[in-house]
Amino acid sequence: MLPFIHLGHLNIPTFGLMLWVAAVAAAWIVDRSFRRARIDADAVGMVAVAVVAGIVGAKLWHVLDTPQEFRENGLRVLWDTAGFAWYGGLIFGISALVLQGVRAKIGALRTLDLAAPAAAIGYGLGRIGCFLSGDGCYGIETKLPWPLGMGFPHGILPTPPGVRVLPTPLFELAAGLLIGWWLWRRAGKPHPVGLITGQYLALAGLARFLVEFVRRNPKVLWGMSNAQLASAGALVVGLALTWWSAQRTARRPVLAEPAPPVERPA
Repeated sequence: MLPFIHLGHLNIPTFGLMLWVAAVAAAWIVDRSFRRARIDADAVGMVAVAVVAGIVGAKLWHVLDTPQEFRENGLRVLWDTAGFAWYGGLIFGISALVLQGVRAKIGALRTLDLAAPAAAIGYGLGRIGCFLSGDGCYGIETKLPWPLGMGFPHGILPTPPGVRVLPTPLFELAAGLLIGWWLWRRAGKPHPVGLITGQYLALAGLARFLVEFVRRNPKVLWGMSNAQLASAGALVVGLALTWWSAQRTARRPVLAEPAPPVERPA
């Protein structure tokens, strides 16, 4: 594993580097979504604000989710490069996007529809940072050979020598890219407002719910982890939103390319 890239006297954390790559990729995808929908708004600026809000939310959620770590280390956990919870980032990031979408007069749900493919792909790319840094987001111990079974002896939170675990960040990378690809294709066709957001919540929630069965997170209720309970909630909300949006009779077409100019008779 490669927690840091050493360039002279600089030690660049790979987690932070991949977080930056994920943010840049998300900004580019949202910008393309705005262009495809012919929306004149600052997509890059909106993503930047959402990313900052997401980082703050992910750290706060992690602290609330692991109070014993806060009691042991105090305020230092807020600046630790490890320990970020996806759902805290999701809630804060969505809230930031909604506020900006309303302010830009795009609409809350339509803004989320436009950003959903970027959120899925950005999340997947961000998981590469977890994988490279070895921050503890591993799966359970396994006897499977490489690449399904890997050791992280030099990670930020190392595994014991000779122990192999499931590389769950790579599973989430594959799921994020696949979900993002599907949402991008679906968003390029006419659809009711809210459908893409609903599908994102349902698919992302299902993916995280399933991967939690092989993650090392502690179980808190009904044999499920906190992340798994939140995933189940996202899945239910996503299915409800998908059903609700599908019932809408008024549809807002989203064009893959700008419509050609109409020639008027002289």
